[in-house]
Amino acid sequence: MTTYPPAQQAFSRSAPVRLWEDGFALDPYRYYADLRAQGPIGWAELAPGVPAYVVVDRRAALDLLHDTETFSHDPRPWEATVADDSPVLGMMRWRPNALFTDGADHVRYRTTLIDTFDLVEPHDLRARVHRAVHVLVSRFGPRGEADLVGDFARPLMALVFNSLFGLPDSQSERLNAALGKMMEGGADAAEGEAEYSGYVLELIAAKAEQRGNDLPSRLLDHPAGLTPEEVAWQVFLTLGAGHEPTANLVSNALSRILGNPDYYSTLTNGARPVMDAVVEVLHHETPLANYGIHFARKPHSFHGVWIRAAVPVVISYGALAYFAEQEHGDARHPGDASHLSWSAGPHACPVKQHTLLIATEAIERLTQWLPDLEPVLPREGLAWRPGPFHRSLTALPVRFTPRSPDQPGDRL
Repeated sequence: MTTYPPAQQAFSRSAPVRLWEDGFALDPYRYYADLRAQGPIGWAELAPGVPAYVVVDRRAALDLLHDTETFSHDPRPWEATVADDSPVLGMMRWRPNALFTDGADHVRYRTTLIDTFDLVEPHDLRARVHRAVHVLVSRFGPRGEADLVGDFARPLMALVFNSLFGLPDSQSERLNAALGKMMEGGADAAEGEAEYSGYVLELIAAKAEQRGNDLPSRLLDHPAGLTPEEVAWQVFLTLGAGHEPTANLVSNALSRILGNPDYYSTLTNGARPVMDAVVEVLHHETPLANYGIHFARKPHSFHGVWIRAAVPVVISYGALAYFAEQEHGDARHPGDASHLSWSAGPHACPVKQHTLLIATEAIERLTQWLPDLEPVLPREGLAWRPGPFHRSLTALPVRFTPRSPDQPGDRL
């Protein structure tokens, strides 16, 4: 059994729920039940020897997300307690960006991101998604079969976000590979973090030398006067946060749609909007299942649990949605906020509408062009990628009537 330093013995009588196990990806809800059995806040491991508190109660989550006096987003005190090769450092290491800062620094960084993304017009973003769908479906359409994770959702996000950030399509696979390794938090996480960091630093160096019509250039020219290094860390955050969770949102939604033929038919004939499927995923299978990481500024009691400083306090968005469904069935909180997938408080997702537009347009265009998509495996036979943070399919194989881009009636 793992022995924790004295500062981390808050749940010494409870064995930690190991979110890094392969079984967690297979059936996360069993692990959430084990956490909930401990109370509103459970005791877990994000990686071997890396303990964390995990919030599985909605009221506790909202209280934490809005309490900037008691909790901080700065992980540096925690970093001093973990090994340099910890596989979760890539997702949790301090960086000077909007996610890992508090107070005036957070406001400054967040404002630059909001201002910059506000310049992305919906019609322009829609056109970028349509182009990416056309590129990808043109590749696999004539085959009559595809993996909607590896052939569609993940490369589509790389194409869309590379275009927004001023990189060529040829760099898409490099981005996919680096982010995938870092997100899984496994043996290759450090390598993925290094590759992704190099990717971003090369991009910012190029934009500092010569501006373009892209997000990094706008960040460099923002009146807040961010340094190139600060811009690099905002891009590190937004490019990664945009790519991985949105790709998982698309693939998770497609798997739920295709797993229910009646549901699929209502989408393809226009009787039901794709947005319904996307919101359903946010409620039941949110792509960033465990994150929103905070740290107590000093030891204190929170919802009946003694919280130590320098120990991560993780919001389990996946558990919150699961228990909301168990307790309230189909009932929804006002404004469709019951899933909390966009977080809440001062660190709530600032680009929610952009993400929803990308996901819904991608699914709509795909199902318009290939209306007879058929899953190769039943939904219960699909495999999920390991890792404590995300809910992400390994693959989603489908078959369909082969279609070439130059066929009459092409709607792309």
